[in-house]
Amino acid sequence: MTVLLRTPVKPAGTALTAVAALAAAATAVVSAFAIDGGSRTLAVLPLAVAGGVLVGVLALTRFAAYVLLMLAVRPLLDLFKLSGPTAGTGSDGGSARALDPSTLVGVLFLLAAGLWLAAQARAGKRAKTSPLGIALILVAATGAVSTLGSAQPQSSTLEILRILTVVAMFLVLEQLLPRRGMVRRVLFAVYLSLALALAYTLVMSLLGSPPSEVKGSFTRISGPFSQSTTFGRYLMFMVIFGCAIYRFLGRRAKVGLGVLLVLSLGFLALTNTRSAILGAAIGLVVVAVLHRSARLLVTLGLAAVAAIAVAPGVADRFAQLGEAREVGGGPTGNTLAWRADYWSQVVTLANRNPLTGIGPNMTQRETDEAKKPHNDFLRAYVETGVLGLLAYLGLIVLCLHTAALALRRAPPGTFDRGIAVGFAGCAVAFVAVSAASNVISNVVTLWYFVAFAAMAGLVAARRPVEEH
Repeated sequence: MTVLLRTPVKPAGTALTAVAALAAAATAVVSAFAIDGGSRTLAVLPLAVAGGVLVGVLALTRFAAYVLLMLAVRPLLDLFKLSGPTAGTGSDGGSARALDPSTLVGVLFLLAAGLWLAAQARAGKRAKTSPLGIALILVAATGAVSTLGSAQPQSSTLEILRILTVVAMFLVLEQLLPRRGMVRRVLFAVYLSLALALAYTLVMSLLGSPPSEVKGSFTRISGPFSQSTTFGRYLMFMVIFGCAIYRFLGRRAKVGLGVLLVLSLGFLALTNTRSAILGAAIGLVVVAVLHRSARLLVTLGLAAVAAIAVAPGVADRFAQLGEAREVGGGPTGNTLAWRADYWSQVVTLANRNPLTGIGPNMTQRETDEAKKPHNDFLRAYVETGVLGLLAYLGLIVLCLHTAALALRRAPPGTFDRGIAVGFAGCAVAFVAVSAASNVISNVVTLWYFVAFAAMAGLVAARRPVEEH
């Protein structure tokens, strides 16, 4: 812990780097043999261990840089996923997902963040958190309590660990963002992650092997993620916040962000994720209204027309809302009607333990459909009980309150105003999409959502972003 309290002396840093280099060399050799033997697990895990050692060195010596690195590369970690997109739905209790590099990185992040926060307290820097931070802690705490009654504690514990990484990211950013220059560094890291995700998707598409998944009659772009829905929601938040801050950037930054936003809108349409597309539209309307930008509204309308012209599958996907689909039916069709039927089945699961629920991540193991509820409010009640539902509702209310407070306190025409408007759009989209999707399960997208929330919290606390 003392390493986190002060800059380490050069010999210690050199020794740690040497150890990391040796570990990387050794694991590279093991991975080479594993690849020759045809074992993906044996090939990826050694590399994951080596990467973990190297990142661990960075976490202990330059924690702020470590956080920025995590934000920049997190979407790419799913490229090395060992488990499938539906990992953890079977009787193994999610043991396959526990070996994923993204899970291992998450555990490392939790340890590093905990040590850093403890070191800050030891150094006399009291860690203050906002009401929104307390709400996030309560959501994780109620989930941990419900784990005690879970039929598969291993799976529920893993889910709570994943949610805890989101809580840790918010708490850490609350402490880091007030430092000079950190807001812009965090924004750079966030949109660097978008650039890397888009670059991978674009290159693979140009090579004739677009990263995608087939659902029913549709091929849906999934980017670096294992599921198109995750990619869609990730792009949703990035587009909304990016459009809100665009006008306050310098000339070169506008060009770079503009390219990313155009590509993001295109790939968002190609994900064919209706909830993310509608969420993005709702969030962008909020941004346009708050910025009083008729141009953005016109651009949004033109983008919708272009999406239908270039990707007719988008119109076909929305047209399916008029088709019938029953529980147990195919993967496409009127999923809204399917959701209503499924919700009526899922809600009765809470009767076993209405106070603390059946345990996190357990709904898909208790139904014939083996699917999550597709409604975060219902999921909070069924899996974490009345206590968890109250905590989740509190989180929603405080997200909207933080956005409203930031809007009220951000001076017009400033970068602070862009951040406040951006988070307001993201918060409204989050609430809307949560009502019909499993947003709380997309931990990777929540990292960026809470990053935007922490920035808005800085504005709401009357700490001008321009000075940080």
